[in-house]
Amino acid sequence: MARLSLFLLFVVLTLAWWRLRPNRAQIRPGLGLETWPVVSDGLHNSNTDLVFWRDHFWLVHAASPWHLGSPDCRLRLWRSADARRFEPVTELRVPGEDIRDPKFAVIGGRLLLYAFPNRGRRALPYTTVYSASEDGSSWSGFEPIEPPGWLLWRPKSRDGIDWYVPAYWHEHGRSRLFSSHDGVHWSPVSDIHEGDANDETDFEFLPDGRILVTARLEGSADSPLGSADACTLLATSFPPYHAWTERRSTVTRLDGPALFAFGGVVLAVGRFQPARRGWLTQSGSMLARKRTSLFLVEDDRLVRLTDFPSAGDTSYAGVVVRNGSLYASYYTSDIRHDYPWLLGMLLPSEIRIATLDLSAVMELVREIRSGGESGMRPAL
Repeated sequence: MARLSLFLLFVVLTLAWWRLRPNRAQIRPGLGLETWPVVSDGLHNSNTDLVFWRDHFWLVHAASPWHLGSPDCRLRLWRSADARRFEPVTELRVPGEDIRDPKFAVIGGRLLLYAFPNRGRRALPYTTVYSASEDGSSWSGFEPIEPPGWLLWRPKSRDGIDWYVPAYWHEHGRSRLFSSHDGVHWSPVSDIHEGDANDETDFEFLPDGRILVTARLEGSADSPLGSADACTLLATSFPPYHAWTERRSTVTRLDGPALFAFGGVVLAVGRFQPARRGWLTQSGSMLARKRTSLFLVEDDRLVRLTDFPSAGDTSYAGVVVRNGSLYASYYTSDIRHDYPWLLGMLLPSEIRIATLDLSAVMELVREIRSGGESGMRPAL
């Protein structure tokens, strides 16, 4: 009885500390960073993407009771002329199933939306489906993408003809590059990586024609306390993208990566874990704090540039580069607190938009490359 009482006291004190702990997100001054909420309605809103198409910003995100799988989950689409005031457009569902990780692509004049259906409480999507729209308002029903079983991230093209997308196998442990002309029928190009419970994989083109990839390497699949081996894969390949050169970064396990290019530099918005202390808070642990952060991505390193106001369950951004500014959608738990990831999964979360001055980011990158600046130190 005494042991039970001590355990309950420990739980109460831990929850109180999680509730009262101030947010220590590190916001770098001088980048013109500004953020504001655009969806905050008491639901667990998550997994965003953002695109600029037909003179509007288009936002999509998952809305659910919690982070866990739920048949009540749906994808909500919004539209805005200024990225501040969004109007609802429509909602998309897979009847009786969870749906998550939406991604936009404008291919052949149509706006395509890719997403992952998921059965059961655990977040274990089993394939990719897509919907298409000519005007952003009317959407086709979800159809499966071929080949089945692969979870496509974000398609990109240099010429609007040859499209590429990295994908990971639904059982984890494999990532592969695919190509397409229509965004619907995909053919394998090459295997990127195998092992390490490899999953979420994104890419961007480098000025010399290479592809630069990041991939989330969990180390131990589905471990609630993370893994000492968890890290980020950095891989590059020259055309025709058949052979890959790999390196790894232990700065963080980059969950929900959103890579983009500006001024010949590759940047990413993704999840950062600010502290790894012992086996309870190894990289990827549900008991650890999380951030949405901006990174410099190079073929041999990942450099954290700044956090966004964020906490708890957070990240999974969409990015738009427009008029020299970055617009990023992301989701986060209450930023007044610093909840661990686990608690954030169960609580409401909001969708926010962040903007910053990319010319200031480029100046920072030049300082880092010259050795005058080392990027952000890990938070305490």
